[in-house]
Amino acid sequence: MKAEKIILNEVRNVTLTAYLQETDGEFGFSKRPAMLVIPGGGYAMCSDREADPVATAYLKAGYQAFVLRYTCTPKGKWPLPLEDYDQAMGRIIENAEAWHVDADKIAVVGFSAGGHLAACAATVAEHKPAAAVLVYPAILKDICDLCQPGMPYPHEHVTAKTCPCFLVAARDDRTVDISNTLSMELSLAEKGVAFESHIYSYGGHGFSTGEDWINTNSVCPRLPRWVSDSIEWLGEIMGKLTRGGFTEPVHTGSMNGNFAPVLSVDCTLSHLRRQREEAQTVLTPMYAAIEAVAKARQFSVEGLMAAVGNNTAREIMEMCGIPADTIAETDKQLHGIVNGLE
Repeated sequence: MKAEKIILNEVRNVTLTAYLQETDGEFGFSKRPAMLVIPGGGYAMCSDREADPVATAYLKAGYQAFVLRYTCTPKGKWPLPLEDYDQAMGRIIENAEAWHVDADKIAVVGFSAGGHLAACAATVAEHKPAAAVLVYPAILKDICDLCQPGMPYPHEHVTAKTCPCFLVAARDDRTVDISNTLSMELSLAEKGVAFESHIYSYGGHGFSTGEDWINTNSVCPRLPRWVSDSIEWLGEIMGKLTRGGFTEPVHTGSMNGNFAPVLSVDCTLSHLRRQREEAQTVLTPMYAAIEAVAKARQFSVEGLMAAVGNNTAREIMEMCGIPADTIAETDKQLHGIVNGLE
């Protein structure tokens, strides 16, 4: 492994530290996923406890890891931190081949104020990540305005195209109230964006990876598992790195399936029914299964279709007992059809 510190802005002391691991040879693959780490610190500093220790955790999981130290007061204010993020992400994308990074599998993890910046990366940045891990993130007006008035409140900018998010917080956080994480969750849920959330019973604020040598307060003994859980979740979202390369994602869309470029079984039934005839032919096994259920329960077919219209094709096919290989084949065929967005 080699480490390289890149100066993005000397005047504002903005740096990107790259921790790069080898590929090919004994490893057997040519590209790795990447994680961009954004420490917290109230936009007044970048916490060391939320920088290299976090990068190390993802390096161990096979990621190329990067730590962004962005503009903090008094060097400058918003939107400079967001511009720093976009510059850093742009640099990673530009150097993806040289740094052995899969440019489609770059995630971001942010803590507190860095969690706010990571949430903005997921919602309003130019270079959006494939997934975002938000750890006790600042989301709501009170805490955001306390850090720097005029910053966006990320939950207000969530759309169906927002990347999947993994959220972590402790119920007893007295610095960034738990309502911040809960509000972000609700916005993601309302827009149909994939997310996973872990709210631990206690742990306060600033627990970073949750390890004993980092913590300054008592934490729930289950709390340190968030790191490994996030890595497993990222494997589901982006595909897991193995000796043979990346596995297929468990859920293939990087966003709400209705807004992906091509169709998939992660689109809702109501959306799929409005697609062209080619898609309807592919979905014949699902429609047959729905008709069988309607007949068995003496429902009207159209009534049942309407009742489950907000369910995805995947969910419906699983509920109807359609074999996994048939679902996978249907998904594969749908991927060849352009999504007719409305």
